[in-house]
Amino acid sequence: MGWLCTGLRWSTEGPSAVWWRPPHGERLSPLPPGRRLAFALGGRRHCVGVRRGGRRTPCPTGAPVPPSAVSAQCPDCARLDRSRSVAADTMADDPRPYDVYLAWFAPGLVKVGITAAERGGVRLLEQAALSYAPLGTGPLMAARRAESVLGTALGVPDRFPYAAKRAARCPPPPRPAREEDLGALHARARAVPGLPGSLEIRAFAPVHHDAVFHLDRIGPGAGTAVLAAHRVLAGTVTAVAGPDVYLDLGKGESAVLDARRLAGWELAAVAADAVTTAEVEPAAAPGADEPPTLF
Repeated sequence: MGWLCTGLRWSTEGPSAVWWRPPHGERLSPLPPGRRLAFALGGRRHCVGVRRGGRRTPCPTGAPVPPSAVSAQCPDCARLDRSRSVAADTMADDPRPYDVYLAWFAPGLVKVGITAAERGGVRLLEQAALSYAPLGTGPLMAARRAESVLGTALGVPDRFPYAAKRAARCPPPPRPAREEDLGALHARARAVPGLPGSLEIRAFAPVHHDAVFHLDRIGPGAGTAVLAAHRVLAGTVTAVAGPDVYLDLGKGESAVLDARRLAGWELAAVAADAVTTAEVEPAAAPGADEPPTLF
């Protein structure tokens, strides 16, 4: 097996494509606006195994993964991954402090979540939140309890269709409107009874991702790139939001590459002037049916 793409990773420096090949480990390729991407997909999509503690363990069977699947793990590796996971409530002994946050994705789509405090706002970049506001910091179980209490008291969902988040970026609602919504919700959250005493409540301090996502570069009408064996995708990066890489394909065409579905493919370099042969589905209308996701 050659170098396998394992998806997209955010850091405080920005987004990068991640490559992995045993025994060489991982390599990162930054994805700033203006970077040219031109590659051909291999013959099949592979399970990417399990990554823990900064190290990736290969899938023992090298299982295939359907091209359309959001996850690039086979069922066995997915179960192993969730066997020690904060999200799956199977890591209650984590001693690190956790932040509780309110994340704004689209009008009427706000969620309460938690993330390890040491990660800063990286979790919110991964989730493609347009804006967010930290609410408090405390031990894992206190943060998890606060998440549960606030989700019920505020009536906010913990899942909704991903298409709604994507549609809200073009054009993005004005920052003042997002800040007003978050501010009102933050005030309500602070007044909710039953929050754990070990949770240190924080003053309202909204964070906006307009600049880091380059939202001003996202034009209307971008379709979705459909990844399939031996197809070519060639374009120039215009913006990245969460797992979505926006590409200018030339001749007035644009597409969104969902890096979650890129994970698991071997990619081969092609000429910089290569033509895209991957199908590009038209942009879905807001509210179109789509399986809900956690984020």
